[in-house]
Amino acid sequence: MKNLSIFAVAMAAMAFTACGGNKSAKTEETEEVKSFEQDQVEQVIKIELDSLASELGKLKKLPVITESEDGIQLTAEEKQVKPDYLLTPSAAENATTLSEKYRLLSALSVDKQVASMYEMPVDEYEAAITKLVADINDPSFKEIEDEGTIFETSQALYEAMNKNGRINYFWQLVATSLVEELYVMTQNIDKFITAFDDESASSVTFRIVLLTDAIARLADYDSEFVPLAEAIKPLVVLNAISVDEFKGQLIEVKEQVAASRKALVE
Repeated sequence: MKNLSIFAVAMAAMAFTACGGNKSAKTEETEEVKSFEQDQVEQVIKIELDSLASELGKLKKLPVITESEDGIQLTAEEKQVKPDYLLTPSAAENATTLSEKYRLLSALSVDKQVASMYEMPVDEYEAAITKLVADINDPSFKEIEDEGTIFETSQALYEAMNKNGRINYFWQLVATSLVEELYVMTQNIDKFITAFDDESASSVTFRIVLLTDAIARLADYDSEFVPLAEAIKPLVVLNAISVDEFKGQLIEVKEQVAASRKALVE
């Protein structure tokens, strides 16, 4: 599947393509049952990721976006007001566990893309991302040409992380990217909501609920997912049937999304 961008803007973090790959069989019967059950949960996540990415690809182009031979860009007017809500690259220094490093890597990659679109300096983001990649030392990242696009979680990355026994961290990347993108959206609700109509608002939010529920279920199989499950729990309120309802829910959940983001990456 081609990488997709979130809400029809070049914040390309919602490029989730989850395909193929089963875990190797275990020797003990109890382990086999657990492996099978977890694999079923992950298969559900893959389906919801593909479905959500497909729906996002149908959204209308935002008024602040222009398209040219150079690709998708923000309008000159939009670039004049720089975002003040992005993570600082120094946030990477707070990551100690491997899960935290994967999550910071995902979030900083999203924010670097946003900063780049607003023509803000990204050297410090690139340095922080490069250091996190080195600290994580995941051979799967060799499948990616640009380390700054790890948050796009492409099919190649999924397959490589599955093969290298890092699939649990793939879900950390996915969940963090989703939270960071929703956080960005809640800072610009009036702008982003114009990409939706009633049908897409209902379809996208329904899939977000299914996705977050499935990811949260992974906490039953790996204790490292417990903080992840707790962080994304507030997102289940995003289940609208119209644009107006979706906008109201985004306003209502704004502080909760900020708290989710803080729990994951600060």
